[in-house]
Order: sequence, then C-alpha cells, then structure tokens
Amino acid sequence: MSLQNKRRDLESRITKLKSALVAFSGGIDSTLVLTIANNVLKGRVLAVTAESDSVPERELKAAQHLAKTLGVQHKIIRTEEMSSPNYLKNPTNRCYYCKSELYAKLAKVASEHAMTSILNGINLDDLGDHRPGITAAKEAGIISPLVESKFTKQDVRDLAHEINLPNWEKPALACLSSRIPYGQPVTTKKLSMIEKAEEVLLAEGFRQVRVRHYGDTASIEVPNKDIPSLLKKAFFEKISHHLKIIGFKYVKVDPKGYRSGSLNETLGLNVKQSFENKKKVAS
Repeated sequence: MSLQNKRRDLESRITKLKSALVAFSGGIDSTLVLTIANNVLKGRVLAVTAESDSVPERELKAAQHLAKTLGVQHKIIRTEEMSSPNYLKNPTNRCYYCKSELYAKLAKVASEHAMTSILNGINLDDLGDHRPGITAAKEAGIISPLVESKFTKQDVRDLAHEINLPNWEKPALACLSSRIPYGQPVTTKKLSMIEKAEEVLLAEGFRQVRVRHYGDTASIEVPNKDIPSLLKKAFFEKISHHLKIIGFKYVKVDPKGYRSGSLNETLGLNVKQSFENKKKVAS
C-alpha cells in the first residue's frame, strides 16, 4: 500500500469516530495521530500528556509547546506508576504496569470530557519489539490507528515530513525507567540521575542519547558516528566529571553504540520471537 493510500485509510478510520482523546507524548507517532485526528474530527480532540518521575521534564515542556503550536486542546495528568510495587520491581513486563496506569487515567479523563475514543501512537514496527504496554492497550480498548492503517516508523516520518510537522526528525523516545536493567529496582533517585546525565550530553549537542544505569556505572550510548567525538580524552574527562558529580562512580561508553531498547537484548529468544510473530500477523 502506498503512503498516500495509507494516509487516506488513516483519515477514513479516524473520521468514523465521534471524538478522540489522543495519548500524546510529544513524539512523532502520537503527533501524527493527533494532527490527523484534529483535522478530520474538526477539533473534537483532546491531547493528554502524562507527567511522572519516569518522563524527562524536557519532554513534558516540549509536548506542551508542540500542542500549543498545533492549536489543539491539551491536558496534563499525573500518573502514579511509581506507587506500584510491581512496577518498582522492574520485571520484564514493567511497561505493562505503567501503561495500565496511564490508560486507566486516560479513560477517566475521556469520560469527563465526553471523548468517545482513546487513540495511541503505536506503529507497525512496535509490534516487532518487546512492548508489554501493547497488551495493556488492548485490554483497555485503546485504538492504535497507525497499526490499523499499516504505518511503519518510516511511513510515519515520511508523512510527518510531507505535512510539515515540526518534530518529524525527532529521535525516538523512551521512559527513563527503560535505562535500568530488568530486575534492578526503579527508584526516583536513579531516574533523576539518568535524566541529569542525559541532559549533560544533550547540552553538548548529542541528539540521540541513552545513559544506562548499572549501579555505580553510567553506560553511555550514542550513535556509532558520534563515539569518536565522545571518546576524545579531554572531552570524555569533562563528561565523566559531570556524571560523577551527579552520583555515578564510573562512566563508560558502550562500544556498540546507541540501540533502541538495548536492554531487551538480555531477554530470551522466545520472548522476542513472540513479538515478531505479532508483527507478521498484523501485517
């Protein structure tokens, strides 16, 4: 199916809805869904962004600014996944508990604002990764229009570029808890350290950054092309100094470079294969 046919299919599906609440992170996927929904539903749309300890403050502010730029109704809610013992234990399905909390809060907001549907920004490629939150979405009756219209991540970027969305090149997002290895408890202190460490690197001009929290050690992931710059002796010593002030004792650079969901590499093949099968079924 061509990109234009996918766009028409997406618009047709959303047009059939009376109104929609969009789970809006400020990332490119939810931005595209929000924009299309706002256009075809003639403003009968509410964007809702979650605020929590696992969401970087910079992303919350960016979402607020973007919603204002797009001219959509926008509401910020507080989610309480940090109150869930299951979430704090950081099992391999941690995301399920986070998304279950989010979707329960969104359902309440949708009811209060008479929104008949709740949409998210999951795309077809997401089905091929370890995403327990997708199960939570299905259980909550959340609509994933990008999946239904067969949008891959590249399709999303291409259409976003075509319709001049300001964040079409924005790097992929992930909650701060995703930087902590499974089985290691999630704490507000760890999340704060990760956020501050990544801010240091972003301030130096790196666009795609992950700082993984391995106890006393910060493991930095940047794209392979950026590793030589990061490892220049004086510069790396400067970065290490800042991260040690934040609370890390040791700082290293992952030689494999940035990989989305790199901590999922520790999962068994059977777990990952089940998600690959879901992607094949959807396509």
